[in-house]
Amino acid sequence: MVLIAGIDEAGRGPCIGPMVISGVSIDETKLSELSRLGVKDSKLLTAERREELAKEIRKLASDYKTILIEPEEIDRALMHPSMNLNKLEAVKTAEIIAFLNPAQVIIDCPQVNTKAYKFEIRNYLDSHINPAMLAENKADENYVIVGAASILAKVTRDEMIEKIKKELGVDFGSGYSSDPKTIIFLEENWENEQYGRIFRKSWDSFKKQQLAKSQTKLAEW
Repeated sequence: MVLIAGIDEAGRGPCIGPMVISGVSIDETKLSELSRLGVKDSKLLTAERREELAKEIRKLASDYKTILIEPEEIDRALMHPSMNLNKLEAVKTAEIIAFLNPAQVIIDCPQVNTKAYKFEIRNYLDSHINPAMLAENKADENYVIVGAASILAKVTRDEMIEKIKKELGVDFGSGYSSDPKTIIFLEENWENEQYGRIFRKSWDSFKKQQLAKSQTKLAEW
């Protein structure tokens, strides 16, 4: 049995909620079954279809792993001058590779320089974990195994967002800055300690609120 794995993320850009990275490994002889099921880039599927496929993917997979990176961890990491979101994603991707330990792994690469990203990931892997590695832009569109990972990541991210909404008793939309509902919620609640843990405070959309307040204070002074 030759294990091939795919890795992808969901929730990289929003100002609310976790980023989710998922990896799926499968016997390469079963890749055609994923295709037959209609597995593809999660962005091309409805929420309902993603949930249906996620169940089938978990059944077919040899193994899978999902990592949540909460806003606090993202903010803490980005405080370091040597760290950025790509490097943080590389660290977590290496964790997933080490767990799955496949013969080959295909990764949806978040940066243009795919060669540098592969090098970054290998820096975080023990020497005995040495799969054939392909990092490619839009790999979720081009490889069914990465599409499978994208589905698990997106379904998990959506579940976490719904969980947060229920816990807090509020509907803040998708959590993305492009969502008017999210932005209104951010503007009205960014200082509310009850909601503090859900915001990515290192994001420009959050800093914009802080800057607006400081400018208002200066104007009043």
